[in-house]
Amino acid sequence: MTDLATNVPRLVSPAVRAEAVAAATLAAAASRVVIRDLSDVAELAEVAGLFGSIWQRGAGAEPVTTELLRAMTSAGNPVAGAYEDGELLGACVGFFGNPAEASLHSHITGVAPRGRGRGIGFALKLHQRAWALLHAVSLVTWTFDPLVRRNAHFNLAKLAARPACYLPDFYGPMRDGINGSGESDRLLVRWELADPAVSTAARGEPPRVHIDVDVGVADMNVNGAALALSVGLDGGPRTGPTDGPVVLVAVPPDIEALRRTDPGRSRAWRHALREVLSGLMAEEETKVVGFDGAGRYVISREWST
Repeated sequence: MTDLATNVPRLVSPAVRAEAVAAATLAAAASRVVIRDLSDVAELAEVAGLFGSIWQRGAGAEPVTTELLRAMTSAGNPVAGAYEDGELLGACVGFFGNPAEASLHSHITGVAPRGRGRGIGFALKLHQRAWALLHAVSLVTWTFDPLVRRNAHFNLAKLAARPACYLPDFYGPMRDGINGSGESDRLLVRWELADPAVSTAARGEPPRVHIDVDVGVADMNVNGAALALSVGLDGGPRTGPTDGPVVLVAVPPDIEALRRTDPGRSRAWRHALREVLSGLMAEEETKVVGFDGAGRYVISREWST
């Protein structure tokens, strides 16, 4: 990990900053990449091209353009790239958010197919965390598709970010190889960079949620955990009760494959998750506290007591 600036933030202790830099350095080494901040036009063009290939868009239709990246970096926003032997394998782009919250919004992060399964995405996010803390930023936000199980696990279980609100059809139709042309619902998450749970997750010890529920029971409610949404025998969404101190909301194993093979069932999942998860999150007494190993959001009604 290189190129982290030496700005002294106002609100975070030196120990937390040092921990963040150390964790990012270890993560980059473990994934066998060098991560550095980018500003050169040629490097930024490579980032734009990488994102275009990941999201399966042609030249000129990339999720972000070289010109936009150039403007963002010139204004002081971070663009980082992960390299192995000079080859760009991943990148992460963010821009400053609400000044009152000292926040950064992480707009897009992607890893090339050849680099997947090595922890490069994790290393990029920890680099972004260290960069933010060194620039007086203590909060990072971003959005993700709540139907994508691996992303929910990465964001909530591995990084210890926490959902803030449900955003129906946030981007409108996106028409790319990942999102398809359906409605683009998103979860907005908040990553409190100095939170002890985030520091622990950065060391490779993510918070764990242990819920013992027998998903085969007829009444879908065991040990106080209500199965508000689960995967039916046909692979579609199955709704259940939402009462109780703990509520579980499942997503399908692979929504991206389902979009290609069964668009109707994919849409059914979108609408079911929107109704159930957004409805639960709208309740004042509930909070999404994690994502379990069975692919379910864990919602608690006991967090404020």
